[in-house]
Amino acid sequence: MKTLYIIRHAKSSWAFDLQDMDRPLGIRGRRDAPRVGKYLSDNEPTPDLMISSPASRALYTGLLIADEWGYPEDEIVLSSQLYHTGSSEILNLLHKQNDSIDSIAIFGHNPGFTELVNDLGTEYLDNLPTGGVCGFDLDIESWKELKPGSLSRKLLVIPKRLPK
Repeated sequence: MKTLYIIRHAKSSWAFDLQDMDRPLGIRGRRDAPRVGKYLSDNEPTPDLMISSPASRALYTGLLIADEWGYPEDEIVLSSQLYHTGSSEILNLLHKQNDSIDSIAIFGHNPGFTELVNDLGTEYLDNLPTGGVCGFDLDIESWKELKPGSLSRKLLVIPKRLPK
């Protein structure tokens, strides 16, 4: 049994004239990410591995959530395969993971993350919102077995719906 958490970066800021890769989290993103991390810490076991897009907003979302979830921030792996990519590329990255790892949290971007959620699951999701988390329990022994199919969502966390 494997577990996958698909986490879209928290709300970013457009206040600076920066390259897309360098855009930071905005005020709401800096507020929401720790709240999401606390919710995950209270309700889900800490994942064995966290992989993040190298974009600033994704990495900082990962760092803030890792702090709350009890994951060592210096062990977050960066992968450019999570930066503005599609579902099939994300699946390719996951297929390469070591089978001794039972749970993975990935941090990245839309539209690829919503596409992945819809490719894997049975319930259509119009949009994985900023800071949102979709989790799946996977009845597989190897990450190579992960494929689009008919999975039921384990959880869906939307920051706006969390208690203040």
